[in-house]
Amino acid sequence: MVIKNVNLETVCGITSRLPENDKQEVAFAGKSNVGKSSLINALMNRKSYARISATPGKTQTINFYNINEEVYLVDLPGYGYAKVSEKEKAQWGKLVERYLHGSSMLKAVFLLIDIRHVPSANDRMMYEWILDKGFQPIMILTKLDKLKRSQVQKQIKVVKEGLKLVPGTRVIPFSSVTKQGREEIWEVIESFLEQEEAE
Repeated sequence: MVIKNVNLETVCGITSRLPENDKQEVAFAGKSNVGKSSLINALMNRKSYARISATPGKTQTINFYNINEEVYLVDLPGYGYAKVSEKEKAQWGKLVERYLHGSSMLKAVFLLIDIRHVPSANDRMMYEWILDKGFQPIMILTKLDKLKRSQVQKQIKVVKEGLKLVPGTRVIPFSSVTKQGREEIWEVIESFLEQEEAE
């Protein structure tokens, strides 16, 4: 995908109405400190278009980035880390649920996991929740550059076993530093766009 233009078109908070978009959407979910903004910036070829917060968990909105008037990259609020009240967490949960359940244009959900760690209870819950909503999440294992090459396969196995991934789940190791995995992620997104055209 050649990125010609990027536009942060809609920002939805807890009380906002979700947009009724006429282009396909792909959503990105992950823990607050997993590197979601860095990934989205890398996909858009922008240094800091998606705000990278010094305080994980600051993204409390769903952000819709319009790419080339072709597809929306949808940044979901981070979970699991933020120092916020249980009430706020529950509200974010409802916002994400409303989106996953209500968007007719959502074609795929990418779930980001830090490749260095065993998936947390929150990660497992999010994975099962996405499955429950009828999506087969595509796994992006972030912070690949923090591992030695010899450790990568072992850590992929740790994540697969930790989440009890459905056999055949696509797993893409990614680094926002080296951009490894970027092309593969775009290939997956483009395959959803092509599928839609074929239908």
